[in-house]
Amino acid sequence: MSKSTIILADGLFPVHEIPLGYLRDDHVIVCCDGSVENLIAAGFQPDAIVGDMDSISAELKIRFADRIFIDENQDTNDLTKAVEWCRRMKYYDIVILGATGKREDHTLGNISLLADYVSYMNVIMVTDTGVIRPLIKGSSIPSFPGQQVSIFSIDPETEVTSDGLKYPLNRTKIKNWWYATLNESLGDRFSIQFITGRVLIYLKFA
Repeated sequence: MSKSTIILADGLFPVHEIPLGYLRDDHVIVCCDGSVENLIAAGFQPDAIVGDMDSISAELKIRFADRIFIDENQDTNDLTKAVEWCRRMKYYDIVILGATGKREDHTLGNISLLADYVSYMNVIMVTDTGVIRPLIKGSSIPSFPGQQVSIFSIDPETEVTSDGLKYPLNRTKIKNWWYATLNESLGDRFSIQFITGRVLIYLKFA
């Protein structure tokens, strides 16, 4: 597992071994302020805490005063504040954990933001069921036979072509979120091609 920077958002704390593996693997851990207590309860320590600090206790503010970075911008959410802090620190290889599992509006918002972040950093979101990978150009994606794959387009006019999936796409416009879900990989990788737009790929764990 490569040494990425971990951003822990304030959704459900991960329980699956794959996302927990990132926390155990000596990465830099950047917390949105509301996620700090869950991280500490699981036996980990934050390297940085970013946000407006409205969701962190006074005791933790004192305990981690040397690694708190206040961002009071109300035009972005806490996840974006953490991502922008990483960008300023020149951390460009990011794994986002804990970004799903509570409120559905937060979950959808966090997932959609991947399509913005990928324009300036390498980023994936790892949940308790799989990985969400944003794309801004065609890619060959490592997989395994039978892996469940779903494809989403942020831009509905994007024409997507696939190779190596059970249900092939051929210049397909994905005009609704359900349209290209529940596909399946046929081998140890598959490819997605498109000319313009932004695409999100969900890859289910085995």
